[in-house]
Amino acid sequence: MACDLEVARITSLPADGFYISDFISDDEEARLLHKVASAPLPRWTQLSHRRLQTWPSALTKNNTLLASPLPSWLVCPVIKRLKELGIFNDAPHGAPNHVLVNEYHPGQGIMPHEDGAAYYPLVATVSLGAPIVLDLYKKNIQDGKNDENLDGDALKTTDHIRRPQYRIIQERRSLLITGADLYTDYLHGIAETTSDEDLSPDTICNWDLLREKDPYRAGWYPRETRTSLTYRDVLKVAKMGNSLKFLGGR
Repeated sequence: MACDLEVARITSLPADGFYISDFISDDEEARLLHKVASAPLPRWTQLSHRRLQTWPSALTKNNTLLASPLPSWLVCPVIKRLKELGIFNDAPHGAPNHVLVNEYHPGQGIMPHEDGAAYYPLVATVSLGAPIVLDLYKKNIQDGKNDENLDGDALKTTDHIRRPQYRIIQERRSLLITGADLYTDYLHGIAETTSDEDLSPDTICNWDLLREKDPYRAGWYPRETRTSLTYRDVLKVAKMGNSLKFLGGR
């Protein structure tokens, strides 16, 4: 990764984790939220605890992405800046080719899960609308018994009953980058709560990198609707000429 990224390193994490609080501007955030909200209704997949959009498409059953460009509003400014930082330089395609848009209302979250082997082990997440706390859990031997979640992306586990080993506040307009051992050896999740609590420099590992600390000094913060853009590189991509075999054609 580019050396400029070192100032954004979350030093208390055991592996590569970086946090940039002002990754996009207020105007850019507003434009992205408008694009998310104006997407056609069929673009949304409603799950039990949240809803999501998948761009450019969902993966096939064998974790293959059918080659198609991302829409321009997901490329600029985010991917342009990721390239400037050198984030995905070592990834097979040199840039993200897949984006999940997750919407979390107060009280909604996602169970601790891993993203799995379909992706290059690097994730860049842009947060929009409101802050939220991401919990990280060290994987244990029981995690190999997980069942697939409804979106085919997460793995359900019983780890929500454990206390997280690390907690990260993701402010609106921020970028969080996780990779290497954080991708392979840890689960990540978002608690289903109407407020994030026990917030302090001792419990939040990116506290020193936050843009604003005052909203959290009381130790808790009420949840509002938060939208995330999760950028990843799918390893297996089928060119459109070969798409029929993945769709069941002959």
